[in-house]
Amino acid sequence: MNVLITGAHGTVGTAITNHLEHDDRFEFTLLDVAEPDGVYDGEPPGEVVTADVTDYDDIRPHFDGQDAVVHLALIPGTGGAGSREIPWNQAQTDNLEALHNVAKAAEDANVDSFLFASSNHAVGLVEVTNQPEVYHDQGIVAGHDEPHRPDSRYGLTKSYGEDLGRFLAEVHDVSFYGLRIGAVRDPAYDHPFGDAERGVDEGRWERGSEDYDEMVARMKGLWQSRRDIAQLVECCLVDDSVEWDHFYGVSANERRWLDDLEYAKETIGYEPADEGEEWDAPPE
Repeated sequence: MNVLITGAHGTVGTAITNHLEHDDRFEFTLLDVAEPDGVYDGEPPGEVVTADVTDYDDIRPHFDGQDAVVHLALIPGTGGAGSREIPWNQAQTDNLEALHNVAKAAEDANVDSFLFASSNHAVGLVEVTNQPEVYHDQGIVAGHDEPHRPDSRYGLTKSYGEDLGRFLAEVHDVSFYGLRIGAVRDPAYDHPFGDAERGVDEGRWERGSEDYDEMVARMKGLWQSRRDIAQLVECCLVDDSVEWDHFYGVSANERRWLDDLEYAKETIGYEPADEGEEWDAPPE
């Protein structure tokens, strides 16, 4: 299977290829706006192409011959930490333009399936209106049938992307998978203490402080390990049953508030290997 990944050199893209690069079922094309510049340990796990997702003509040739596209590319300044506070600006407009370009290229190249990096922010008001209780296993969940409840303009773009995916699926016969990713991190912070430890490293708080503990509690619900996001993507790539659907990108966290793991298991066979409560301290 030929798989094109946009934004391939980023956190999620490298998680996917780190864990699937030796799987003979997949041949990856790694599309990003810049060269990888030391991201990979050794040779990149696929053909590297440089193109700008805001330019349709630039990316279109790289979709020919692909069976699936995994759209991860994000315009800088439109997501990540603090995304709830980001105003609507040209970067957000560019992000929507990129989404349309990738979807149109997939349609025009007759790609079979489209995996879209959606976000927990598409239903993020469940968290916002229930914090901090939502971090402490109080029975507050967004199930698989939770409607869009974006908490930000960033969340709005992700909700729109899922709706665009439904259009692709129902009008253009492209199987669509929206991955509502919780929190995937770079290898150094790939654990539920990761965001709290990064805050210590950046001088924002001290280990053991109230802010530190609250961040650990949040991540023990939202964390998805790098190997688990790779498995979720693998399950979607090999699936042949879904027309359009979405799945929460979380590990098997006991206190998860994004909760459709049973549905994901039954539908695409996703069985995460990691669980936040297995960690009672950061790695040494």
